[in-house]
Amino acid sequence: MHAIVMREFGGPEVLRTEEVPEPELRAGHVAVEVSLAGINYADMHVRGNTYLAPVDLPYIPGNEVMGTTDDGRRVVGLSRGGGYAERALLHRRVTWDVPDGIGDEQAVALALQGNSAWHLLFTTLRVTAGETLVVPAAAGGVGSLAVQLAAHAGVKVIALAGSEEKRKLAVDLGAHAAVDSTAGDLTERILEAAGGPVGAALEMTGGDTFHRTLDAVAPRGRLAVYGYAGGELAQVSTRLLMERSLSVSGFWLPQLYGDRTALPTSMRALFDAVEAGTLAPLTGARYPLDRAAQAHRDLAARTPTGKLTLDVRRRSAAPDSTT
Repeated sequence: MHAIVMREFGGPEVLRTEEVPEPELRAGHVAVEVSLAGINYADMHVRGNTYLAPVDLPYIPGNEVMGTTDDGRRVVGLSRGGGYAERALLHRRVTWDVPDGIGDEQAVALALQGNSAWHLLFTTLRVTAGETLVVPAAAGGVGSLAVQLAAHAGVKVIALAGSEEKRKLAVDLGAHAAVDSTAGDLTERILEAAGGPVGAALEMTGGDTFHRTLDAVAPRGRLAVYGYAGGELAQVSTRLLMERSLSVSGFWLPQLYGDRTALPTSMRALFDAVEAGTLAPLTGARYPLDRAAQAHRDLAARTPTGKLTLDVRRRSAAPDSTT
């Protein structure tokens, strides 16, 4: 089969198309003929050797897969690598049959990013109707889903995005207001848009953005961290947390893979919301398998909106690199 293989850590150029053996079926797993592989910031951290869990080389990236089982079931699921390939193994516990009314591109956006958005809101932050929430990267994968889920739950959403187009999209998705995430006075802009300090916030950029977002959180408020896309980890003062009685929580979806109820509950809620029309995953650019490096460049530039995917069945006329 063809797959994207990393034999070294580094920039997008380390993502090369190779012909490799098909994965051998293991107990508790199901083999899937992959149609789409989701592209996530986690994949870039893996590539740069900054991921939370170390990986051994050579390595096939990709943790989010949409495809068909050998007995013909349409499924979406999560993996610990191996998704950027024509065939992948998914553990049965994190594999779900996709309802007929949900398309492939919608489904693949729900597995990692949809489940992350749902648990960040309703398990980690426990948002409630009437309170105010900051959502970063509000036109991106997790952010766009979080905006919709929170707004539907009656939460007042202050969306952060780096362009006027993305801010307009966030408001169209249900945000109360949208703020320029690149502004040097980000804290003041959040406070103005929210009408005062916010009760809860999501954070995935790191560095100064983390601190500016935290500064906008009210005493006894909550902030959930689920990434550091800017590449700089932030340090927080325990004195500050005590003085303002703030709660800062970390979130990493793989910690829920072994829970028998958490992901089935959220996946069912996400499917139901899509079928009811209250949640619309944003489908973004779709790249041929051999353009994985370009997909990573585009994601790093934060130019696209919506869910980026690899169509593993397609090949381009001018691949990034092949061995």
